[in-house]
Amino acid sequence: MKLFIGNLPYDISESELKNLFAEYGDIVEAKLMVDQFTGKSRGFAFVEMSSRSGGQQAMETLNRKKYKNKELVCSEATPQKKSKRRR
Repeated sequence: MKLFIGNLPYDISESELKNLFAEYGDIVEAKLMVDQFTGKSRGFAFVEMSSRSGGQQAMETLNRKKYKNKELVCSEATPQKKSKRRR
């Protein structure tokens, strides 16, 4: 199950993100989105859990939970729409 995590503190690291979700099950992938020019966090991430039950539990527990003075937003990720980019 792939989760979207929003409203993350800008100083969070990928290892902190993994530790936050590790207690709910095995993590397949944790991807912190960073600005390509500055290399700093953009305040959101995607975490893929190995089981649906673990992902569901993490989503229910962490949604609206305070973490470093920020209220996290945690929901199931929706597939990315393919856009036609102009070049």
